Amino acid sequence: MMNALLAGMDQLFTLSTMITMVLGVAAGVVAAAIPGFTITMAIVLTLPLTFTMAPLQGIATMLAVYTGGCTGGLISAALLGIPGTPSSVATTFDAFPMARNGQPGRALALGVWSSCFGALISAIILIIAAPPLAMIAVKLGAWEYFSLIIFAMTVVASLVGKSVLKGLMTGLLGLFIASVGSDPMMGVARFTFDTDLLANGFPFLVVLIGIFAISQLLQEVEDAEQIKHGKALISSNVAFHPWAAMREVFTYPFNLLRSSLIGVFIGAVPGAGGSIANLLAYDQAKRASKTPETFGTGTPEGVIASESGNSATSGGGLIPMIALGIPGSAVDAVLMASLMVHGIGVGPRLILDHGDLVYGMFMAMLVAAFMVLVVCLLSMRLFLRVTDVPRSIIVPVVLVCCVVGAFALNNRITDIYLLLGIGVLGYILSKLDYPLAPLVLGVILGPIAETNLRRALMTNEDWTLFLSRPISLLLLLLAVASILFAIRHRRNTPQTA
Repeated sequence: MMNALLAGMDQLFTLSTMITMVLGVAAGVVAAAIPGFTITMAIVLTLPLTFTMAPLQGIATMLAVYTGGCTGGLISAALLGIPGTPSSVATTFDAFPMARNGQPGRALALGVWSSCFGALISAIILIIAAPPLAMIAVKLGAWEYFSLIIFAMTVVASLVGKSVLKGLMTGLLGLFIASVGSDPMMGVARFTFDTDLLANGFPFLVVLIGIFAISQLLQEVEDAEQIKHGKALISSNVAFHPWAAMREVFTYPFNLLRSSLIGVFIGAVPGAGGSIANLLAYDQAKRASKTPETFGTGTPEGVIASESGNSATSGGGLIPMIALGIPGSAVDAVLMASLMVHGIGVGPRLILDHGDLVYGMFMAMLVAAFMVLVVCLLSMRLFLRVTDVPRSIIVPVVLVCCVVGAFALNNRITDIYLLLGIGVLGYILSKLDYPLAPLVLGVILGPIAETNLRRALMTNEDWTLFLSRPISLLLLLLAVASILFAIRHRRNTPQTA
């Protein structure tokens, strides 16, 4: 082990590798900050550039892009109220209100430090516990996946806002939107009304951009006088105090550690991804908080939980990939492709046959986390200049980025029409005081739940397997406990309908 670690460090700590990693971090931060441009897109664009590099240099560069992207989504989430990536959805809930309350610098600083610590914690767990955690992940079948999604759906209880009924209605609307298009198992068209527009369903990224970006932009242009007078989106003191933010993050150590562990676990579950970790970490932080009523108004606990949970998935996703050769996400699949291009077989023997490469990847994760911190601390004052840009400029620029991002996803013009339609729907719902987060949660989790439920029943029609399999039963019991906790909290805290 020690020889492999030293050999990996010898290959990693070279001038050329450090330079490409810094460039990768910067590229990941910028790409993720652009609404509609996902981390996966950035990784795919980086892949051809690594073909001529040494294997460890290439994979380290891509890991740097990945780690930078996990943090970059924070920027647009805090300054524009638009999640830069799907895994930054929950970050908007408190980071944007904090920015609107006159503290955009504080929101960014809290997010940067939380993201850095989340990535560091996940890298440490990756080094220590990759093989045993991978063995747990590989035991998860369709029954466990479905139970996990049921547990994750209880997050809706924390996102419904003042009205449970309205929150449940938007959550069900999200589930319905997710069911439009081709059946995930049989390929049969559903709810398409024989129109080409709905033939391919609603891509998740299109829904995300439409609900959060387009609806937010429509709200920003409601007041014509503010547009005429060149008022910025955020008119405030943009002071950036990173060291004060670091001390503030450390005042919530349990929140930081709990959210990071959630991110590592969700990242290690193939197919779950940062979107679920981001929302689940936020939900658990709200439930454990002494002041849950402050969530959604700009509380630091919400920013810390969402960003640390999001970034911790980067290390968690590598666990099944390295130990078992199973990609935890689309990004991990691209990383596997990069290794295969260099003639390195990915599977259970990877750590035995290429120990220097694996431990080099472990060290690259640690180094990338520190690089992200340095790059962000040096560049955040530049990003804060966005607050000086008039709405008349920033709204059309962001709108163009959203449209380009939606089109680039599948190169379909119909996605642009869907984007605008979903955006108008989101705007109407927000004006009627319907929470938008449950809708997005339904779109994320609906297809995963349906696919695994049907896969489980196709494998074995005995529904009691959901209760007889220990991990599945545990997750369902956690879901029941989560619902009971939410009911108890609602009774103790009267809400208005």
